[in-house]
Amino acid sequence: MQSQIHKIANMRLLAAVEWKPVGFLTCHVLDTARGCPAAGMRITLSRRAADGSSSIIKSFVTNEDGRTGRALDGLDFSPGSYEWTFHCGPYFAKAGLYTSGTPFLDEVPIRFGIDNPEDHYHVPLLVSPWSFSTYRGS
Repeated sequence: MQSQIHKIANMRLLAAVEWKPVGFLTCHVLDTARGCPAAGMRITLSRRAADGSSSIIKSFVTNEDGRTGRALDGLDFSPGSYEWTFHCGPYFAKAGLYTSGTPFLDEVPIRFGIDNPEDHYHVPLLVSPWSFSTYRGS
């Protein structure tokens, strides 16, 4: 309860003063089937509304290290609900890891929330054609 009171007070304080957010969002994808970064995977980032709808903010293609760089920062980095969509099916097909005519994992959506615009939010995805896992990274 105390931590929620502190979050509410912090949000009210930030709304009352002019400030520039210092937090940012990053992403990293690792191909666990081949034991390497998932270079060249297409990813989209969407902002989710309270009614469940969403709108795409940006699209990315991971670099040779499987990273996006800073996906959101500055005034674009704000509290709310977001979703990464990882386009795994085309990535694994291009890599020659065919599992069948219809991929077991085609698109992997990960919904997450940002509540502190001064933090670094990092969303790693470990993925193979048959499984995935994620966590809040550092």
